Amino acid sequence: MQEKIIILDFGSQYTQLIARRIRELNVYCEIHPYNNLPERDESIKGYILSGSPFSVRDKQAPMPNLSGIKKAFPLLGVCYGAQHLAHNYGGEVLPSKYREYGRANLQFIDIKNELLKNITINTQVWMSHGDTIAKLPDNYYIIASTNDVKAGAFKIEGEQSYGIQFHPEVYHTTEGKQILQNFVVDICKCQQNWTPASFVESTVAELKKKLGNDKVVLGLSGGVDSSVAAVLLKKAIGNNLQAIFVDNGLLRYKEYEEVLETYKKIGLNVIGVDAKERFLKKLAGISEPEEKRKIIGGEFIEVFDEEAHKLKNVKWLAQGTIYPDVIESISVKGPSATIKSHHNVGGLPDFMKLKVVEPLRLLFKDEVRRIGRAMKIPDFVLDRHPFPGPGLAIRILGDITHEKVQILQEVDHIFISGLKENGLYDKVWQAGAMLLPVQSVGVMGDERTYERVVALRAVGSTDGMTADWSHLPYEFLATISNKIINNVKGINRVVYDISSKPPATIEWE
Repeated sequence: MQEKIIILDFGSQYTQLIARRIRELNVYCEIHPYNNLPERDESIKGYILSGSPFSVRDKQAPMPNLSGIKKAFPLLGVCYGAQHLAHNYGGEVLPSKYREYGRANLQFIDIKNELLKNITINTQVWMSHGDTIAKLPDNYYIIASTNDVKAGAFKIEGEQSYGIQFHPEVYHTTEGKQILQNFVVDICKCQQNWTPASFVESTVAELKKKLGNDKVVLGLSGGVDSSVAAVLLKKAIGNNLQAIFVDNGLLRYKEYEEVLETYKKIGLNVIGVDAKERFLKKLAGISEPEEKRKIIGGEFIEVFDEEAHKLKNVKWLAQGTIYPDVIESISVKGPSATIKSHHNVGGLPDFMKLKVVEPLRLLFKDEVRRIGRAMKIPDFVLDRHPFPGPGLAIRILGDITHEKVQILQEVDHIFISGLKENGLYDKVWQAGAMLLPVQSVGVMGDERTYERVVALRAVGSTDGMTADWSHLPYEFLATISNKIINNVKGINRVVYDISSKPPATIEWE
C-alpha cells in the first residue's frame, strides 16, 4: 500500500504547489476538500492544512473536522491552517495592522525543533495573510518569528502538530523544501520511494488486475497525456487496447496526419476518424466559450460511441485525465472553485455503457512526462506543448468558420515552426495563437486594409496551475509578426500577450 500525505484544501491558490513540492521529494500525496476527507487507513502518514482566501474570523470560514486526526497523526497547518489551529483551540487571531504579504525573514528559529532542522537563521520566507495570531493556546509554543510576526511558527506540546504563518511551498521561501522534507520524511516517517519507475510498475499491475481480459478504447488527442496513458495501458493489456484519433477539424496544421503516423510507429492499435465537417457544422454560429466546449465534448462522445459499437466487446473507455483537470473541475464551497469545464472529466453518459479508466488521474503534467521517459516514449512526443482538448475552437474568439480555422492554423504553424527553428520551443511550456473578434486598420502597399488581429501567447510553467508569460526576444517576435502578416491573407496586425496566470488563464476562452 502506497504511503501518502493528505492535503486538506481550503481554497488557497498555492494548494497544488504544496502537492508538487512533496512529490518532488518522491513522497506521494493527495489533495482533498476540507469537507470531504478520505477514509483513514494505514497508508496515511500525515496531514497538511492549506492556506485559504478566507479569514478564520469569517462566519463562513471553512471548518474542518479534525477529530481522529489531530493528536493521532502528524499535522502541519500552513497560513490559514495554522490560524485555524490557533483560533479554534483556545487562541486568538486578529486583523493585522497591515496586510502581511511578501518576503520576510525568520530572525528567531528554535533550531532544536524537528520541523526546522537545518534551517538557517534569517532565512527568507513568503507571507500572504491579512490576519495575525495574537495569542496562542496555553499548550502551544513559538518555534520561529519574524520582525513583524511573533508567532511565525509554533508547535503543540504533546502532539506532532505544527503551524507556520508563511508558505513553504512557494519559490520565495528559500528553504521551504527543507521544511516540507523535515515534516514528511522525518516527522511523518514517509519513505521516499514514489518514483516514475515505481509508479509504472504499480499502475501496470493495478490495470492488469482491474481490466483483466476486457477490451479498452482510448481517445488519443496527440498530446502528452493521452500518449502516456496509451503506452501504460498497452503495457498492461497489450492488443486489448484500441486507440481512436479523431480529426475534429480544430487541430493544428497537418497535425492529424503527422500524429497518426507517430502512433503507428510507437506500436499502438490506432484508428483515424475524419470528423472535420461534423464538428464544424455543430459549432456553426456558436460564440460562447462554455457552449463550444460542451458541444465538442458531446460530439467526441457521439463519435466514440459510434466507433466503440464497431468494435466487439469493448467495456472500458480510457482517458488521459490528469490532476489539474480534476482539481479545477471540483466544485465545492470554497476550495478549488470551477474555473472552466474540462471535456475529459466527469465520466460518460449512461447510454455509452462503458466504464472509465484514468491511469494518470493523480499526476501533474511534469510527472506525466517523467513517467513517459521511464517507459522510453520518444522525446518528440513527450516534449510536445500542451494543446487544449477543444483545440482551436477556444482560440478563435467568437463564432467558428472554415475560413477562421484555416487562418489560425496558418498563423499557429508560422509561430510554432519559428519557435522550433530558433531553439525556443523547448524553453516555452505552451504556445499558440488566438484569433480575435476585432478588425483593425492597416496599410499594405498603397491600399488601406481593415482586417483581423491575431494574438500570440507563450508561457512558462511546470503544471499549468500557474504560468508566467515568456520573454521571447523582440527580434524573433518582429520576424514572426512580419511573416504572419506577409503570408496569411486576412491578418494585418499581430500582438503579444504579456499577462500571467493568475490573474489571466493560459487560454483566452
